[in-house]
Amino acid sequence: MSWQTYVDDHLMCDIEGNRLTAAAIIGQDGSVWAQSATFPQFKPEEISSIMKDFDEPGSLAPTGLYLAGTKYMVIQGEAGAVIRGKKGSGGITVKKTAQALILGIYEEPLTPGQCNMIVERLGDYLLDQGL
Repeated sequence: MSWQTYVDDHLMCDIEGNRLTAAAIIGQDGSVWAQSATFPQFKPEEISSIMKDFDEPGSLAPTGLYLAGTKYMVIQGEAGAVIRGKKGSGGITVKKTAQALILGIYEEPLTPGQCNMIVERLGDYLLDQGL
C-alpha cells in the first residue's frame, strides 16, 4: 500500500460525516512521504522542534508547537509518543512511529478525541508493522 493511500483512506476518512482538515506522514528527517492536498507548507525547523520534544518531552510547552507558522498551544500528550496541540476551535495531533510522524489537523465539528483516534490508530498500526 502506498503512503498516499494511508493518508487518503485512513487519515482523511469520514467520521460521523466529519474529517480532518489536513493530514500527512512525514519522515523523522522532515521529508514528506505523503500528504493531503490541504496540508500546509511547513518549515524544516518546525519538524526539528517537534522531534526535539519527542526526545525531550515538554520542550515545546513554553513556546508552543508551530506548523506552517501557525502556533498551537501544547496540551496533554504521551511523552515520547504523542504531542497534542490546540488552537481556537481546532488543533493538531502528532504521533511518532519508528520512522515517521503522523500528523492530523482538525477544526470543529471534528472533536479533539476523534482526531487523536484517527492519528494514533494509524500510528499504532505502523508501529506494529515496524515502521
